[in-house]
Amino acid sequence: MNQEEYLKDRLDDQINWYDKKSAANQSWFKRLQVLIIVASASIPFLSGYLDDMPFVLTLVIGLLGLLIAASTAILGLYQFQENWLEYRTTCESLKHEKFRFMTSVGPYAVEKPFPVLVERVEALISKENTNWSNYMRATDDEAGTAE
Repeated sequence: MNQEEYLKDRLDDQINWYDKKSAANQSWFKRLQVLIIVASASIPFLSGYLDDMPFVLTLVIGLLGLLIAASTAILGLYQFQENWLEYRTTCESLKHEKFRFMTSVGPYAVEKPFPVLVERVEALISKENTNWSNYMRATDDEAGTAE
């Protein structure tokens, strides 16, 4: 694989992937957090009207509590905030390496900078994959312990 192919097919592709995944995780995290905040704030407000419509409001308050519990569990299960931050960090680190390479500064101020770029980029990607693998193993271990 030559330098142009690597930059386009590997580095730019990874930057785009991490950027999209970061944005998606950020979006889900914020949506669920807003849902939790609105539902949590609604419960005390609605409780003040229980004397007027006890059955309907009891049902609504119960559903709001269910939404809060489910949203919190989903946040914990899918780790949207953690993924958002990890993906954003990796994306920005890859961009940083690319810009340093393109301007021949830092570790790229050498005669043959392309191999240095490949090593550093692959190390960043490998680190992210290792973190994901460790998280998945820890999750599996916790699930096995709970049984």
